[in-house]
Amino acid sequence: MKKFTVVAAMATALLGSTAIHAAELEVTHWWTSAGEAAAVAEFARVYEEQTGNTWVDSALSGSGTGANPVIISRIIGGDPMGATQMNTGRDAEELIQAGLMRDLTPIVEELGAQDFYVDPSLLEPCTYDGKIYCLPVNIHSWDWLWLSTAAYEEIGQPVPTTWDEYVASWPALEEAGILPFGLASGWPIAGIPGAMQAAIGGSDLVLAINRDKDAEAVRGEDFRRYAEAWDAVRQVVSSEMMLPNFADVGNQLLEGEAAGNIHGDWLQGDLQIAGGVPGEDYECLPALGMGDQISGGGDSFYFPVLPEGTDQEVLDAQADLARTLISQEAQLAFNLKKGSMPIRTDIDLSQANACMQKALELLDNGLLPSGDFALSSDTQQQLQDLNIEFLNDDSITVDTYIDRYASIIESAD
Repeated sequence: MKKFTVVAAMATALLGSTAIHAAELEVTHWWTSAGEAAAVAEFARVYEEQTGNTWVDSALSGSGTGANPVIISRIIGGDPMGATQMNTGRDAEELIQAGLMRDLTPIVEELGAQDFYVDPSLLEPCTYDGKIYCLPVNIHSWDWLWLSTAAYEEIGQPVPTTWDEYVASWPALEEAGILPFGLASGWPIAGIPGAMQAAIGGSDLVLAINRDKDAEAVRGEDFRRYAEAWDAVRQVVSSEMMLPNFADVGNQLLEGEAAGNIHGDWLQGDLQIAGGVPGEDYECLPALGMGDQISGGGDSFYFPVLPEGTDQEVLDAQADLARTLISQEAQLAFNLKKGSMPIRTDIDLSQANACMQKALELLDNGLLPSGDFALSSDTQQQLQDLNIEFLNDDSITVDTYIDRYASIIESAD
């Protein structure tokens, strides 16, 4: 078991002439792409500058799908980290019920955070029995269509402004030897169906599936319209053309090798690191250019209950980090690099690029609940397996896909 102690170094940053002990705090997360790493480094910088404590970075590979089991295992096994990124949902709720997560309610009340979160619903997944156990640090969404300016210049067509225009351009793109839809293998596939359900099936369909777990909605016309669009996507992708990670697809877009991709807003961080400029090198369409709402939620941080005997300075360092993550300075620095929206808008957003501005305009319409936050890990995994199987196996008909999807939702918890 890790012994949480105070380091010997004396911190002087922001402490004036009074030196006090500083603490090291291990922070786990799965932000490992170039853009994500640059963003989380901003959190670490602000934290260390403002508190004198040390952010001990423990990045985990494999996105949330791979990292969450590691994080949960450590907490349950009595080897908790000081703070961790973690998906809200059933898994986190079980840790809270077991008394393994720190109650952040006093910190939230001290900061008046419930008043400055731009969408109060962001804190709902963090709330259990009236207490708040996590802090969303951004508003992220899968519901983005990213388009290559170079690809459309090559075929002499304007960059599409809707999903339908984009699909109509696929024959010309294929004739020019350009991939209509760039795609990375593995978990990047998982978010595409949800984004398409919201844009093509509509907001009511997303609410019926993710919130109400209504299998009959899956068997309805709105879902079929989405399923047929998903079927069209698999006609222009193949396992041979898939790349190892989503950042590689971003490079394909910048180079004009692929025309489009559905991926979360965090792709923008990597596009920026690669030198891309929105409106010049790529275009971004929230809700795939079809709707006025995006689904999503916040990347959240939890603070596990630390072992008995942990030094008070370390417990204080936990609280310091909680305050830092949602501070104005950290919110601006992190989200400008990450490409996501800040959880508070009482900050100077004049530096926000064109994509972030588009997303901010949609916030007034409210957020749709994504499957990440409304369905258990087991249900999410079943849906991901089905979607990947459907994508790779043309023998699975749309009717069979719908039946199997409905069956999973019928037993969802």
